[in-house]
Amino acid sequence: MSEAPTPAGIDPRGPRFAASVTSVLLLMAVLLSLTGTGTSTTSTFAERALDPGFLLLVVIALLFLWAVVSPRTHPYAVFFRRVIRPRLAPPTELEDPRPPRFAQGVGLLVTALGLVLHLAGVPWALPIAAALAFVAAFLNAAFGFCLGCQIYLLLQRAGVIGRERPSSA
Repeated sequence: MSEAPTPAGIDPRGPRFAASVTSVLLLMAVLLSLTGTGTSTTSTFAERALDPGFLLLVVIALLFLWAVVSPRTHPYAVFFRRVIRPRLAPPTELEDPRPPRFAQGVGLLVTALGLVLHLAGVPWALPIAAALAFVAAFLNAAFGFCLGCQIYLLLQRAGVIGRERPSSA
């Protein structure tokens, strides 16, 4: 079984920068969802949809989607490439972009699930989803441990993703 060609590498400090910004936004979403309708069992659909924690998590989910669909045009990537990276020494090694992109998809899945469950009236869904995403982003930002990347690597080792399938002719 041959591996798919590896795309050009990325500076590993870029995803860590993005995780730092995302961590701050997610922490704000957690706090807002704890003080809004995120824990309520009696709020209406309109109240849940207009909750500040919900609205912030919608924005964060859209940013995750942007990072999955077009990572080079994502605002954090552009800012890192144009403003931060020129001020840093060149990276000592480059990173495969597929695991961080997969990690953004995991973040999208977690936040989208929390948003849908919150709109459906499930108490605590919003703060729990935001907190889970925050923990993953914070681990990456503070310690360079990308949880979604580790999941990608496990799935790759299992042969589920990231490898070419043999032709069944």
